[in-house]
Amino acid sequence: PTPTQVYAPRGVRLGDDVLVVADSGNHRVLIWRGVPQVDGAAADVVLGQPDFYSEGEKLLRLPTGVGIFEGKLFVADAWHHRILVWDSLPSQNNQPPDWVIGQADLSGVTENRGGAVNANSFYWPYGIGYLNGDFYVADTGNRRVMLWHGLPKPNQPADLIIGQDGPTSGAENRGTGVGANTFRWPHAFASDGRMVYVADAGNHRVLGWRTPISDRPADVVLGQPDFESASEFAYVKQGPSKMRFPYALAYEHGLLAVSDTANNRVLFWHDNIAQGLATQGCFAPAHAVIGQPDFGANGENRWQAVDYDTLCWPYGIHLHNGQLAVADSGNNRVMIWRLTCV
Repeated sequence: PTPTQVYAPRGVRLGDDVLVVADSGNHRVLIWRGVPQVDGAAADVVLGQPDFYSEGEKLLRLPTGVGIFEGKLFVADAWHHRILVWDSLPSQNNQPPDWVIGQADLSGVTENRGGAVNANSFYWPYGIGYLNGDFYVADTGNRRVMLWHGLPKPNQPADLIIGQDGPTSGAENRGTGVGANTFRWPHAFASDGRMVYVADAGNHRVLGWRTPISDRPADVVLGQPDFESASEFAYVKQGPSKMRFPYALAYEHGLLAVSDTANNRVLFWHDNIAQGLATQGCFAPAHAVIGQPDFGANGENRWQAVDYDTLCWPYGIHLHNGQLAVADSGNNRVMIWRLTCV
């Protein structure tokens, strides 16, 4: 590891004057003060390691989702089954977190706090979001979404659980099969204020609920022809309506972006998303694509060479001020596009 290199990054957050990356394979988080304007820019701060050249599991074990909400930094420390919180954006290397969500204290690292699944525990929490004043966690290993009204406090149980029959359940697709209110691997969130979208990666789809969200059947599905389907559509031309393992979502100013990870592309839906998807129903086609030459292609780096317009397993995305940041995990890099014509 160095200040300029990453290994299989899975999470990214772009701000006015900061870039935060979950450098997952190196078990660390990198922070750039100011959005990089040139290739190969060196990070300013490293978390989870004593310096930029150290590696191995220490504070972090496969960090994934990252977010800056109300000035606080949140990091999904997935394989330690917790969310770490810094009360302000760290300015020093290896700065310790201030508190934790999902464990009794900062020393806890076992799934479900070492016991059974409950309203205050995680099993592989991969994604986080702060939407419409609610804090979301994709509790992936427990096949559910957890929600707090406002930012949670230490040891505060979730206010709402979506995708399971209760706080002590964690079965895949509720144990009943794929449906409009089930998850296999929930991973990420986005919202336009009227709809909340959840990337259900393991079922190869995105589900959407009209707000306020609750544990009820979703109103919209993208990537599948109906709510009971979970086809991978491998080895076929994908088109604008299919997905394979969508791991990340982002929304800004009428544009919904979906990281269609196993198809090595990012898809975009725009123009009045909430009403448009509701009227078109399931399988609504995307309007634009990056990472591939057209909607039919899905090859890693276009089955050619790594370039400025290719992707290989993009795991994380974020939209901010007309820019799209992509954690291009398979290519061990983070990319930034200025979107002008999607």
